[in-house]
Amino acid sequence: MKRLLLIAYLFCAQNIFAQELTAVQYVEKYKELAIREMKRMGVPAAITLAQGILESESGNSVLVKKSNNHFGIKCHDWTGDTIHHDDDASQECFRKYVSAEQSYIDHSDFLKQSNRYHFLFDLDRTDYVGWASGLKRAGYATNPLYVKKLTDLVEKFNLQ
Repeated sequence: MKRLLLIAYLFCAQNIFAQELTAVQYVEKYKELAIREMKRMGVPAAITLAQGILESESGNSVLVKKSNNHFGIKCHDWTGDTIHHDDDASQECFRKYVSAEQSYIDHSDFLKQSNRYHFLFDLDRTDYVGWASGLKRAGYATNPLYVKKLTDLVEKFNLQ
């Protein structure tokens, strides 16, 4: 019985004292996935990682912890699992994924399959400024500083 209590205590303590990921750790953890998605669908890995850092708070946001949604993608025409979360409005519908990998794959698919973002794929994969500007112009985010935030992350962490 004591052993079982000790195991339960250690499990709880590990969760309580779990350290959050830094942006550098986030990049290290997800860079191969971002590169794979760039090769598969054409979304620059630099943009994917910068959006992941920004949208998920380096994988530490409440939304990520509850839904594995690394890119803040709302439900739209989604037929999969969902979660409601406060964002621009109260209790907005967001896509829910079983894994970070599924979130990364859906992010690429979402951008590639949407007419709203189609023009981005005419840009060079190395044109992270063009991609960041295009994402903002197409309505991916409402923050007026979105382009600067993405490009600053790309440059700060040498994602280009």
